[in-house]
Amino acid sequence: MLYLRKLGSRDLIGQLFGVNGSTITRAVHQVQPLLAENGHTIQPSTARFRTPADVTAFISNSRPTKINSTC
Repeated sequence: MLYLRKLGSRDLIGQLFGVNGSTITRAVHQVQPLLAENGHTIQPSTARFRTPADVTAFISNSRPTKINSTC
């Protein structure tokens, strides 16, 4: 879901979960048909992360952070 929301690259998401980018690709290819079959679409997020440190900083931010809707 994180990759489908375009929050970060396959490599970044792989780093966060301790797998490589190709594992993320396989997971996406397995999940997308299931989502489509059930009429679900994943909207992209306005947040973008380049490094694990960016994700940590975002999560540990003490004040509420608003992410704008893509609609």
